[in-house]
Amino acid sequence: MPEQQPPATWQPPGAEAPAPNIARVYDYLLGGKDNFPSDRELGRRIEEMLPEVHLGVRAQRAVLRRVVRHLVAEAGLRQLVDIGSGLPTADNVHQIAQSAAPETRVVYVDNDPIVLSHARALLADNQRTVVVEGDLRKPAELLADPGLRAHIDFEQPVGLLLCGILHYVLDEEEPARLLRELVDALPSGSYVFVHHLLAAGDDPEAAAAEAVLRQGVGRAQFRSLEQVAAFLDGLELVDPGVVTVSEWRPEADTPALSDNPVLRLAAAAVARKP
Repeated sequence: MPEQQPPATWQPPGAEAPAPNIARVYDYLLGGKDNFPSDRELGRRIEEMLPEVHLGVRAQRAVLRRVVRHLVAEAGLRQLVDIGSGLPTADNVHQIAQSAAPETRVVYVDNDPIVLSHARALLADNQRTVVVEGDLRKPAELLADPGLRAHIDFEQPVGLLLCGILHYVLDEEEPARLLRELVDALPSGSYVFVHHLLAAGDDPEAAAAEAVLRQGVGRAQFRSLEQVAAFLDGLELVDPGVVTVSEWRPEADTPALSDNPVLRLAAAAVARKP
C-alpha cells in the first residue's frame, strides 16, 4: 500500500502560506477541497465579480470529457499526454479514457509541486497513469522526461491535451513555436486538443465578463478564434473545427451559447497530425 501523502491543503507548521495558484483556484471553483485560503480568497473574488464563472469552468470540464471520449472511443487512441493537468477532480482524463478502454495510458504533466504531490498520491495504485513534472514553456525538457518516455510510445499515435493552458503563455513567449516543438515530436495519426480563452471583441456583455476573468486570473492572453486556429496550422481539424466550447459536439445537457456571455469566452478544437 503506498505511503499516504498529506492533502494539498496541508502545510508544515510555520510554513509561509503559498500564493494563489490558478490550478487550485480552479479546484475551488469546481467545489474541490485541495486548495489554500489564498486560493479560496481569489476564487471568492472572481465569484463576486462574475457569479457565472461556475458555468464557464463546468463547460471547460465537460468539453474535456467529450474530447477524451472522442479520442479514445472514436479515434482509437490508447495514450494521452495532458499538459497543465492541474489537480485531480471528478471525471479526470484517465477515468474517462480508461472507462472506454482500460489499457489506455495517461501522463499528467504539471509544474506546481503541490499539484504533483497530490496527484501522485491519488494515482499511486494506477499503473497506467503517471504524473511527471514539466513546463509547456520548456518543451525539449518535457519531452526528454524519463517518466514520460517510459510510459508513452512515440512510435504510436498520441493525444496531446492542452486544456486551459495556452492562454497563460504570453505572445512574447512564442506559444506557437512551443506547440510546434511538441507536435513535431508526435507521430502521424496523433491528435491535439486545445481549449483557450477568447477575446470578447465587440460584444459588450462578453467584454464585461472578460474584464472580470482577466482581473481574476491575472497572467493571461485572451485571443481570437482566428488566432487559436493558427496554433493548429498544418493539422487536420476535426469537425466542427475551432468553435466555442458549447459548440464542440454538444450533448443534451450542454448549455447553449446564448445561455450566458461567459460561454462566449472559450474556444475548443481538436486536430489530427497527418
